[in-house]
Amino acid sequence: MGNINYKCVKCGHHDYETGEMRATGGTLSKIFDVQNKKFSYVACTRCKYTEFYKASTGALSNIFDFFTS
Repeated sequence: MGNINYKCVKCGHHDYETGEMRATGGTLSKIFDVQNKKFSYVACTRCKYTEFYKASTGALSNIFDFFTS
């Protein structure tokens, strides 16, 4: 369990998990398989309701992602 004061808006449960995911942004990033959009998430461990929050990405991480795809 993390260190934020979380209460699920659907079921009222207080236990959660957090993580990150990446997604493509537009046509060129889809063609070159560059995932230049980064999101953090908080998911309720009981009902699995998930909220996504946009996170900032740096140019270096985008370049690294391009060469590792």
